[in-house]
Amino acid sequence: MNISAPSPSPASLFDHTGRRKYLTGEERLRFLAAAARADRRIRTLCMTLTFTGCRISEALALTPGRIDMDGGLIVFETLKKRRHGVFRAVPVPGELTEALDLVHGIRESRRRNREDSLLWPISRMTAWRQITAVMKAAGIRGPQASPKGLRHGFGVAAIEAGIPLNMLQKWLGHAQLSTTAIYAEAMGEEEMALARRLWQS
Repeated sequence: MNISAPSPSPASLFDHTGRRKYLTGEERLRFLAAAARADRRIRTLCMTLTFTGCRISEALALTPGRIDMDGGLIVFETLKKRRHGVFRAVPVPGELTEALDLVHGIRESRRRNREDSLLWPISRMTAWRQITAVMKAAGIRGPQASPKGLRHGFGVAAIEAGIPLNMLQKWLGHAQLSTTAIYAEAMGEEEMALARRLWQS
């Protein structure tokens, strides 16, 4: 009888060989540094994925009307829901909203009533290729070198920063809290610090 290894659960931070599927904090910094050297529209896409943990399709659906410059928020339509019109607001750093305004003219689009134009009018595959090219330029290899790796990296970083699970669930647009809870399984700084104490005893 031929028994194959079970496929990994989709709600897992590791692939079927045990390799990590999320970017570490250091990898996220390298990714952003590499993005800063890319075309400016690719850079803003990379920044948006890094600072919000959104799905690539959700980023590509963004318009100037969904960027709240004064509130420091980006409003995403949660595209994995079974119905349209489910939105969530994710707080973002000022450097992201300012970069979006500089590159995509958010304020100008609002003044000219062009709030519904797409920020990145490209296909999902084109965006995926551009992001993975930045990953390669940053020297990031493995299962984590993808847009999904950025989403997982955001979740892990949020847990390490002490963000409550229910708030992270809202930011990521998860239907179930159990999906969000996988990020608590990642090896964070606190756990590493405890392990170092053990090694020194």
